[in-house]
Amino acid sequence: MSELRFSPLLGCLLALAAGVLTTLTASPFELWWLGPVAVGLLYLGIHALTPGQAALRGWCYGLGLFGSGTSWVYVSIHDYGYTGVPLAVFLTALFVASMALFLAVTLWLYRRLCGPRLAFLSFAGAWVLGEWLRTWLFTGFPWLLLGSAHVDSPLASWAPIGGVYLLSLITALTGTLLVEFLARRWWTTAPVAALWLVPLALLPTQWTQPGGEPLRVALLQGNLDQLIKWTPEGQREAANTYSELTRAQPDAVDLIVWPEAALPMFEDQARPILERVQSNLSPGTALLTGILQRDAEGSYFNSVIALGEAKGEYRKEHLVPFGEYLPLESLLAGTIAFFDLPMPAMTRGPSGQAPMRVAGTTIGNAICYEIIYADLVAERARHSELLMTVSNDTWFGESIGPLQHLQMARLRALENGRYLIRATSNGVTVIVDPRGRITARAPQFEVASITGEAVPMRGFTPFTRTGSWPAWLLALLLVLPGLRLLHKP
Repeated sequence: MSELRFSPLLGCLLALAAGVLTTLTASPFELWWLGPVAVGLLYLGIHALTPGQAALRGWCYGLGLFGSGTSWVYVSIHDYGYTGVPLAVFLTALFVASMALFLAVTLWLYRRLCGPRLAFLSFAGAWVLGEWLRTWLFTGFPWLLLGSAHVDSPLASWAPIGGVYLLSLITALTGTLLVEFLARRWWTTAPVAALWLVPLALLPTQWTQPGGEPLRVALLQGNLDQLIKWTPEGQREAANTYSELTRAQPDAVDLIVWPEAALPMFEDQARPILERVQSNLSPGTALLTGILQRDAEGSYFNSVIALGEAKGEYRKEHLVPFGEYLPLESLLAGTIAFFDLPMPAMTRGPSGQAPMRVAGTTIGNAICYEIIYADLVAERARHSELLMTVSNDTWFGESIGPLQHLQMARLRALENGRYLIRATSNGVTVIVDPRGRITARAPQFEVASITGEAVPMRGFTPFTRTGSWPAWLLALLLVLPGLRLLHKP
């Protein structure tokens, strides 16, 4: 059925619908079972297309996916980027159209290089190689990967073995096999059943074990107005809010966490406030906070620092284009307000930073956007017993963005068999256990704090040990049987 023919218009409409269906697999909808359906709609008739037609169909899928799934880009540009509606719509459409090119290139290469032989394998492999390309090219954007939807699905137990890309591969392969099943290839039921039933025999927590006494943690959420946050009024409000929330925490808390850039000022400016807060901490209590730093050389860093009974600091390694630095700055700076960063461009922190330590527990950090990079987080998990992420999701407004971000953070906990604590400015602030389940959660858009336990975990999942390369290699091996070069007479 991969050679079924559609009219070009119908094919593009089906691809557009498939992209929207993929968005529905993710939070807040979580209709994960639609993932194979979306892949199947693209796989139908693929070998009846020219490479150019396949590219157009892939681009339409990307329009559906990013147009529906990253609507929060408009919120960031218009509501917080001081950009008028027409220009905000144009920039959002440009972003969506540009991201859709990744899917266009994937399907163009697939049709150019692969034939119908064992297409159900090669198409699934090509899909994951396309996601791999999207993860690193132009700094990468691994948002709405097909496998990210499966933190709560029957496939979840595969995550500690192969990570998000293995989940994507299994989902894509299920989609192509279901299409083959509709063509009366009944044998396809066996591999589909194996892929979905084997995880039921796996326990995600069998790979890691508790490595010490639980930490009693308190995560604070200030719910500050992003539009006034960097004004003198906003700075006073932030200092008062987080100071008061900290004073309200019980003495038995081991660790208090403030979110990313909790105080809207540089560390040297905030030092009097931080010293006052530190002097009021209970003996044995640590405080970790996101904050901006600057050094004598004129470099600026998005960081996490320690107060009280804690050691170390972390400087964000993977920065956000247009949010923390401006690509092509000499060309774009000053053209429109959106391209004028509200603060100096950040400098990338070094790789291989040592984990922070609290109460004898090592903590691996990922600031905001970094949590969506599975291999970066796995590298942190190899050197830590607990994962922590601080974020400012205020930029997303009341869109679906924060819930998608949370889902990916939960998957990082599941992949690595680690507790994850997540403090955000206005939600979603949570404690996540090693199976990706939320054990404590603050309400969104409220001043709030949550307390709970986070257990330091020892041992490594297979994914923590290897990262994503086995899944990428498997995807490549699945593509090989379909390559035309290997079947020329």
